[in-house]
Formats: sequence, C-alpha cells, structure tokens
Amino acid sequence: MSVSHHHLPARRDFSGDLRLLRIAAIAAVIGALAVVAAHVLLLLIRFFTDLFFYQRFSTADLSPAHHTLGAWVIAVPVIGGLVIGLIARYGTEQIRGHGIPEAIEAILFKDSAMSPKVAVLKPLASGIAIGSGGPFGAEGPIIMTGGAIGSLIAQHFHLTGGERKSLLVAGAVSGMTAVFGTPVAAVLMAVELLLFELRPRSLLPVAVACAVAGFLRPLAMEAGPLFPLSTAPVAPIALLSCAAAGMLCGALAWFMSTALYKVEDWFHRLPIHWMWWPALGALAVGIGGWFQPRALGVGYDVIGDLLHNHLALGAIAALLGVKLVIWLIALGSGTSGGVLAPLLMLGAGLGSLLSPWLPGAEPGLWPLVFMAATLGGMMRAPVMAVVFAFELTHDANALLPLLAASAFAYGSTVLAMGRSILTEKIARRGHHIYREYGIDPLERHSVVEVMSSQVLSVDADASVAQVLATHFGADQKHRAFPVVRDGLLVGMLDRDALDGAAPDTTIGTLFGKGGRTAKPPHALAGETCRMVATRLAVHGIERLPVVASAREPRLLGIVSRSDLIKATAGLHAEEHERRVLRPILRRNPLLKRHTKGA
Repeated sequence: MSVSHHHLPARRDFSGDLRLLRIAAIAAVIGALAVVAAHVLLLLIRFFTDLFFYQRFSTADLSPAHHTLGAWVIAVPVIGGLVIGLIARYGTEQIRGHGIPEAIEAILFKDSAMSPKVAVLKPLASGIAIGSGGPFGAEGPIIMTGGAIGSLIAQHFHLTGGERKSLLVAGAVSGMTAVFGTPVAAVLMAVELLLFELRPRSLLPVAVACAVAGFLRPLAMEAGPLFPLSTAPVAPIALLSCAAAGMLCGALAWFMSTALYKVEDWFHRLPIHWMWWPALGALAVGIGGWFQPRALGVGYDVIGDLLHNHLALGAIAALLGVKLVIWLIALGSGTSGGVLAPLLMLGAGLGSLLSPWLPGAEPGLWPLVFMAATLGGMMRAPVMAVVFAFELTHDANALLPLLAASAFAYGSTVLAMGRSILTEKIARRGHHIYREYGIDPLERHSVVEVMSSQVLSVDADASVAQVLATHFGADQKHRAFPVVRDGLLVGMLDRDALDGAAPDTTIGTLFGKGGRTAKPPHALAGETCRMVATRLAVHGIERLPVVASAREPRLLGIVSRSDLIKATAGLHAEEHERRVLRPILRRNPLLKRHTKGA
C-alpha cells in the first residue's frame, strides 16, 4: 500500500500554535516584574551596604571600600554570614549557591517548579551577603529570583512542563537584562545555558521578556552601557594575542572551577553543621577586605577602573589575589551570591596585567577581551560572552578580538574540563547534564518514511476461531494485529483480547459498544517519528497503526519501535564515518598505466 506525499498534511519548519501568543503575553508581564525584582535587589544591596559599613538607613550607592571601621570590618561579613546561615536553615536551603546551577536543576529535574520562598528569600539573602562585603555579583541572585517569579506565575496557568520552563527562563534572563542592560546577551544565555532547546515556544517568550525588560530598565536605573568604552581597530597580529588570551583565560577558568570545588569539599569535611559555613567563609572575606577594601562587594567600580586602565599594575595584582581567594572561600562555604561580576573583574584584571606585552591593539582593549574570554570559557557560552561584553561597553571595534579570544577560551575549557563551574555542582547532586544539542533525527523524519505499508490485518467480520487459526497459531508473526472493516481501522487485537471469547464471536463485536477492548492510539502518516516514539513510550506499546486521518481512520500501515530506529541510521554516518570526498592529491592515471606496463 503506497501513500502519496501530496495527500499528507503540510509540514512546517517549526511547531507552534496560537498558544505561543498566550505564553509570549505572560512572558511580557514576567519581564516587567523582573525589572522590579532587579531594582529591589539592587536597593537591598545598597541598603545593607550602608547599614553594615556606615551604620545608617539609606539606599545611597556607596562602596564598602570607603568605610572607617578599621579592623572591625572583619566582623561585618561574619555577621552577614550568620544571618544567611539562619535564613538557609530555617527558610529554604535553595538560597545557597550562586543561582544559575539551581535554576538549571529546577528546569531539568524539578518540572520548572520553584517555591515562593525562593522568590522572597533569595534576594534578601543575597542583599545581606553582598551588602556585608561578600565578593559577589547581583546577576546570579536575580537569575534565581527572576526564574522563581516566572515559575510561580506559570504555576497558576494550565501549561505544559515545556511552557513552564520557557517562562522560568524568561524571568531569569530578563532579570539579568535589568541588572546589566544586556538583552541580546541575556537571550543568548538562555539559549546556551538554560533552555536546552531552540524552539519558538521557548525562544519567543524569552526574547519578549528581555525586550520588555530592556525597554523598562531606564525607568528603574540609569540607562546606557554599564562600562562605556571605545577602542581603535586592531592589527592582524592581534589574532595571536587573542589566541594567547583565550588559552590563558581557559587556564584561569580551569583553575577557578577546580579550586572552588576543592574548597567546597573542604567545607563538607568540617565537623560542624552547614548553617555555620557561610560565617566561617565570611571570616576570610573580612580579613581580605581589611587588607584590600576594594575587594569587598560587587565591585562594578573596580571593573570600570580596570577597563579604563586607572589602576597601577601592583595594585591590580594585590587586589586580584585577594579577590580570588575570598571569592573561592566565600562561595565554597555555600553562601548566596553570583559569579558573573567576580569573573568579569578577575578576567579584566588579568588583561590589565598582561596588556603591555600583547601586540596588535592598544592596551585598553585587552582587559575587555580577557574579561569576555574568561566568562565564555568558564560558562562554556562564547557567543553570549562576546555579545555581553559588547552590550556592556558598546565598543564595536572590539567585536572581532572578543570573538577570537572567547572561541579559544571555549575550546580550551571544552578539552580540559569535563564539566563547567555550573554543571559540576549539579553533577555532585547526582544529575549528569549533556549540554550539546542538535536537531533530533526523529524530528526530521515523518512516519510515512519509516512505516511498513505491507500490513497483515484482521477482518472485523471474522470469527474468533478463524483468527486464532490464521493469526495466532504456531506461526504467529506479530504480537498484535490491526482490525479493519472496509479498510477503516477498528482497533488493535492481541491474544489476551480473545481469552474467554466464544469461538463464533465476530472480532468486530469485541470493539463495539460494551466491548472488552478499547480503540487503541494511532499514528498519522504526517506526524514526526518523535511524536510517535513519545506515544509508544507513554502507552507502553511496541506498534501503532498508521491511518490517513483521525476523521477517516483508513489503515495505511504499521509503525513499530524498530521502524523508528531507521530515522537514526544516518546519524552514525554523520558522526563517525570519516571519508575523503575530494582528495587533494590524485594519482595520475597515465602514470598508473605506465607503471603497470613496466
């Protein structure tokens, strides 16, 4: 039985329906709320900074580096750490960590469901942690908080898990947009880190939420790039400098990730409850902040100074050394804070230290290049890192070196590190994440391409005795057979359905009103193999009858699990078979004949 492709329903490039507009509308609301949440988080950081370091109730944007506490500054982060430990112990343990791994875990393993406690306590704990001197950024907490807002709103609607994931991610990255003013980089972060797919149902809500957050951001905070910068075009020799920068940043990412989890293992071996760990880690922060006050807090002002070469090399080396140590110890203790701002500072600092010896560009370019390459290598998201650096500075001349260095850093860490700083934490909780994804071969092929059109069916008017003899005898070929009447599908019949039936009973009566066997699920010829594979798994069956349409269930064929494997046959050749299609050096046929004649 052949099926004409002209009679199949039209196939589309993307799957989607009008529900997509509904999800996008909800995402727009989430994007607006994420701006509010980001503004509240930044106000909390300012409030607790003023309270802890200047003993006043204010939301003025003051740096903790200008405090007059003297050695008493060592106690400030410890107090903050004690409060965070109490919040984590008696509120929710989900506030611990830097936010992005927790968001990924909720997306992949918790049905994209987050609790209201996270939406309230995560920004509060992060405000206390950073406001008391913690060397963290606000992006991790706002990603977690925005994600919680998106998840909570999604939980009040009748949505699928995939749609709920889209709204969680929309909240997370629109919060990042609100903090940094980087909407395009936020969308790329969603694609490279959080969504684990690239489909309209996920990309459109995320893009809408980030666009809304980008337009509303100037209402809550200062507009324009966070670190405006302008550099000159680079010379071709700069490619070598970018390669060196990328590999050095890859090495830095490897060291930071490895050291962080070594510190975390050390805390796990302590004979005290984890509630006290943030305070113990904060003691190192306080000591480091006593020697290097500018290592405390978010440090956006320090990043700006590094990008504009306003610091001496000796001061940079001392500051970065302290920042790295206190960041590793504090984050390893399980407190609440983000990793993005510290990565930016450490990368920019390394670029500032090495810029006098890198040819091909003015020294002011290299802090930005190292900053992006460190971020791209550490997060395994090179495109996001490039666009993020551009949106932070609006420096178009830097795009090419940013791309080159980030690509080398990405390649270095892919080869050197089994997992990133994000996925290692999730792996330690028993979940492996494979971050590569591509078009599923089962999505590229329809049922009609793999089904068996030569079908052994059962006539609905046949008796039980006849069918037992012809289909379920000693030479039975299949476990179940489609039952048809006038070419239309009636049901699927297996031996169990015949147990206890009178020999003269016609098969069709078993499927009629009051019959013992319900009409089985079926496949349509134009459906993708992925849809059918999912249906087989859900119903726990091995074969499906293929019909022309739901209204006219004319039997066209049978598709089985083994048939679906055919769709993946080309994957082996694509991934594993190595061939030279056009050899560069071809043997001269005249020479070949001459050699044979000799």
